[in-house]
Amino acid sequence: MKPELIARYDQRVPRYTSYPTAPQFNAGITGATYASWLSEIDPKTVLSLYLHVPFCAELCLYCGCHTAVVRSYSPVESYVECLKREIALVAAALPAKMAVSHIHWGGGTPTLLKPEDLSTLLALLRETFDFRPGVEIAVEIDPRVLTLEHVKALAGGGLTRASLGVQDFDPKVQETVNRIQPFETTSKVAQWLRDAGVNAINLDLMYGLPHQTVESVSKSVDMAINLAPDRVALFGYAHVPWMKKHQSLLPEEALPDTDERVRQMLAAEAMMERRGYVPIGIDHYARPDDPMAMQQHDGRLRRNFQGYTTDEAEALIGFGTSAIGFLPQGYIQNASATVPYRSAIMSGTLATARGIAVTPVDRMRRAIIERLMCDFSVDLDAVTTVHGMPETDFTKELARVDELAVDGIVIRNGKKLTVPKDARPLVRLVCAVFDEYFTAKPGAYSKAL
Repeated sequence: MKPELIARYDQRVPRYTSYPTAPQFNAGITGATYASWLSEIDPKTVLSLYLHVPFCAELCLYCGCHTAVVRSYSPVESYVECLKREIALVAAALPAKMAVSHIHWGGGTPTLLKPEDLSTLLALLRETFDFRPGVEIAVEIDPRVLTLEHVKALAGGGLTRASLGVQDFDPKVQETVNRIQPFETTSKVAQWLRDAGVNAINLDLMYGLPHQTVESVSKSVDMAINLAPDRVALFGYAHVPWMKKHQSLLPEEALPDTDERVRQMLAAEAMMERRGYVPIGIDHYARPDDPMAMQQHDGRLRRNFQGYTTDEAEALIGFGTSAIGFLPQGYIQNASATVPYRSAIMSGTLATARGIAVTPVDRMRRAIIERLMCDFSVDLDAVTTVHGMPETDFTKELARVDELAVDGIVIRNGKKLTVPKDARPLVRLVCAVFDEYFTAKPGAYSKAL
């Protein structure tokens, strides 16, 4: 990628884990709206569940998640009770005992919960919903706080996939971002999980952190691959201190510039491919025989709030503070702070704070953006035909596509668009062309690179 193109196109655009994107959510979508939407779901709909745990033992300074540091278990224990009540409230609003194909625990640190609380919640979900054969149960793990008791509880509850947070193995980088995690800690946890029968293991890495270099990122990737993960997520650090105040504690002078970030990303990608991993979208890698790689090959890869996913459920129910869900009617997000979330749930009402109803045009544009993000190509005529809008001509959008095509960011053949391999890191810029809501607000989004 040419340096002049990097400088020109390093713009702030959405990550497109949804469409419309979260900044478009509004307070007009309430708990009453959500309850009504839940009641209207076709009872045959297959659900995916997301549980958010907004607590950590320590604050990693790069973190962009909704989380808080806790020094005692009391607030966590209270939160577990809220999750139980929210599960009951949602179940009461649904038209039937619904089928579930996928469960994801995110955070924060889900494994900050005591093992017995994890077991209780998993058992409650099994009682409340109809788990389909082969249901995937995935959890994000901080290896620093995981115990063997946690592993036994999760495995006993049916855990099938674990995502281990790493970010970087370099001691200087770890100290700077306040996440001291020796390689041996991560290796030990991976072995515990495999010994318990949890063989699907993901690792999460980052580039663009303070003091990272091409050499240090490459070394971390090499060490990570030596743990034989099924998947690796390699995210670019998003420096947004105006949104996450604690990021201002990081030394900005030690942050790599855009050109260096690109070199780090490309070096990591080259090593992953040399070691036999298939690139998935813009920031994931998988073994060729992993379901994610196979779904990408078949054009069935999906994208949701966790990034790239094999989850093909038609609706997502989010539980917990800040959790986002989607239903056929639109998106819903719970209160982003724990106090209002708890207040709503304990009073017997859903904690929805905002959301957005989606239109048929939104669904059509969402399909275009998802295919670009997942396949780096899209046939506009095919999408509009499937969505019953074959007359859509995209005159304005295609004019912008042609501008991007001049610099090789996208190739257009009629209404068939393809993002070439060397421009794939900029695919979100092509997606933004089809985003009717997007305006380039300063500070509203992370940079494309």
